[in-house]
Amino acid sequence: MATPLKDSFLFGLIILAILSVVSAKVYFEERFEDGWENRWVKSDWKRDENMAGEWNYTPGKWNGDSNDKGIQTSEDYRFYAISAEFPELSNKDKTLVFQFSVKHEQKLDCGGGYMKLLSDEVDQKKFGGETPYSIMFGPDICGHSTKKVHAILTRSGTNHLIKKDVPCETDQLTHVYTFILRPDATYSILIDNAEKQSGSLYSDWDILPPKKIKDPEAKKPEDWDDKEYIPDPEDKKPEGYDDIPKEIPDSDAKKPEDWDDEEDGEWTVPTIPNPEYKGPWTPKKIKNPNYKGKWKTPMIDNPDFKDDPDIYIFPKLKYVGIELWQVKSGTLFDNVLICDDPEYAKKLAEETWGKNKDAERTSFDEAEKKREEEVCL
Repeated sequence: MATPLKDSFLFGLIILAILSVVSAKVYFEERFEDGWENRWVKSDWKRDENMAGEWNYTPGKWNGDSNDKGIQTSEDYRFYAISAEFPELSNKDKTLVFQFSVKHEQKLDCGGGYMKLLSDEVDQKKFGGETPYSIMFGPDICGHSTKKVHAILTRSGTNHLIKKDVPCETDQLTHVYTFILRPDATYSILIDNAEKQSGSLYSDWDILPPKKIKDPEAKKPEDWDDKEYIPDPEDKKPEGYDDIPKEIPDSDAKKPEDWDDEEDGEWTVPTIPNPEYKGPWTPKKIKNPNYKGKWKTPMIDNPDFKDDPDIYIFPKLKYVGIELWQVKSGTLFDNVLICDDPEYAKKLAEETWGKNKDAERTSFDEAEKKREEEVCL
């Protein structure tokens, strides 16, 4: 039986969870419900060249909820660019969460599935590949060499790529990608609500020069002994070692019966490798009592390093956009979120992707079975 104290404790936890979600600041949330086209602007980028791809509004060929729709690339070998505006924000002293779901129904072999956050003023009708951005995040696939999650941060016009490897999902189902950037300059990258990478802006991007560098003036001391093993001075070469022949006559060999010395020459016994021969003698190795380890160049403070406590801040974020090139179309985007609360983002992912993932898997398996049956006909 539950005690009043235990009930009060559980009630308190529930209230705290509710307050956490209620207090979340949501800057932008798009589930692509009715009216989404009024919030998004399709760019004219590449339209004059007849290379601008069109977007479909669809739940996809397989899904867990036919009413849960997103926008999907629909034409092969095309460029895609679309964006939405939201009230300008700064993440100073706040956590920034950027999240969306993406599904590659086409079994993507080369193309992007990432999104961008942009700052200042952007002409959305001209939004394209040359438009400056602040953050680019999401999966990118091309052949066997590129199957990763991009996390690119722009500073002073320079795009800085994350130095850590973050593999992306490569199947044909929906996956949720989340980028969390905190005021202490730490970050996390999640896929399907599971952390796949984390660290610091200082170490995982080359935004600032390194704090420490190798001392360019340092030299290995002449008496530094970095040989871990040395020849044993007590080891002596056995007597007669050098007299052991490399090859010996084959004792099993016999002169062929049809051998004619006059025609074939004098028969000689063939030789075989001598099992007693061990190669040139070398003394055995022993631990070097003077071994100091491998010498390493000492590190010193980098005179070019200047700390930037605002390294994590993007002060004028105002647009979210999709800009990509696809050889094969079929990528579907949905449930775009920009907020300051990782728990709210996690909750949204569970309410959408989490609720529908099993049904989507079943729908996909049925579609695959039907496709395979048609191939066999």
